[in-house]
Amino acid sequence: MAISSFLCCVKGSDRKKQGKKETTWRIFSLKELQLATNNFNYDNKLGEGGFGSVYWGQLWDGSQIAVKRLKSWSNKAEVEFSVEVEILARVRHKNLLTLRGYCAEGQERLIVYDYMTNLSLLSHLHGQHSAECHLDWTRRMCIALGAAEGIVYLHHYATPHIIHRDIKASNVLLDSDFKAQVADFGFAKFIPDGATHVTTRVKGTLGYLAPEYAMLGKASESCDVYSFGILLLELASGKKPLEKLSSTMKRPITDWALPLACERKFSELADARLDGLYSKEELKRVVFIGLICAHNQPEKRPTMLEVVELLKGDKEKFAALESDEMFKSPPAAEDSCESVSDEEQKHEIENV
Repeated sequence: MAISSFLCCVKGSDRKKQGKKETTWRIFSLKELQLATNNFNYDNKLGEGGFGSVYWGQLWDGSQIAVKRLKSWSNKAEVEFSVEVEILARVRHKNLLTLRGYCAEGQERLIVYDYMTNLSLLSHLHGQHSAECHLDWTRRMCIALGAAEGIVYLHHYATPHIIHRDIKASNVLLDSDFKAQVADFGFAKFIPDGATHVTTRVKGTLGYLAPEYAMLGKASESCDVYSFGILLLELASGKKPLEKLSSTMKRPITDWALPLACERKFSELADARLDGLYSKEELKRVVFIGLICAHNQPEKRPTMLEVVELLKGDKEKFAALESDEMFKSPPAAEDSCESVSDEEQKHEIENV
């Protein structure tokens, strides 16, 4: 298999030291993964997506793993599998999900990761753990900063630089201490040196897609910044990126949040599950950063390095952000809700 020879080279190559986690990956046998997951038993299933299913497993040494099993073999699935394994083998950072190994036997394609005890951010905001209120404000700020630092590594320290292309709540996993790890690199793209963007087929999730990418297929680091901005607003408010208003109409979270931010009504933006227990200054900061990241004009968005500085409380940078024209007066009232049909939600673009 071609990917095997490539990964052998990657394994021995020199990597940047920024936030590096010392670890190794290996090739698993299909039999080993069948034993670990009780033959991919339904009771072991952690989740399912367009790629296939993810299963919990336990190796012979007692260590817990998550196994992504591709639904069915195809040329397209093979490409996405190869891309994800290649990228995971290249990158090592405390806020990026660790590759434990992979299996490619016959038409079976499986990727093995560390198991994340607290599943995904999505599960705590909108899923099975959403009513349990595990995410206090301190944890939310740590998750925001951790995810941002993982993306900074991809954009600025990985060689070559990497665009994730699918930053969203379900791809931010949480370990036993609720530390964030960015996951799922199946849609990721390498950016050649000197290139400002790559033009590609649109992949990703409705509600998180930057306008220039959704309409023109122009993928750049700025598209990840846009998606991260939506994620910040979601983290602060507990709302989904697209709010369903009717069977055919959905409102983007930015259209709801921007008028409230302009009127400085931050208490109305906070997730009700926080019960008022949050730092007002930090909430304001997160909302403003989220909105500027999700600006419709890519040139107005900060870089992820600047986002990290803002999240850490750079007062000078935040003062400049707060006085930005975007936040000076509420936008004119208009019907900006999106019509989302079944046709638009098919194929590569997933519904939120």
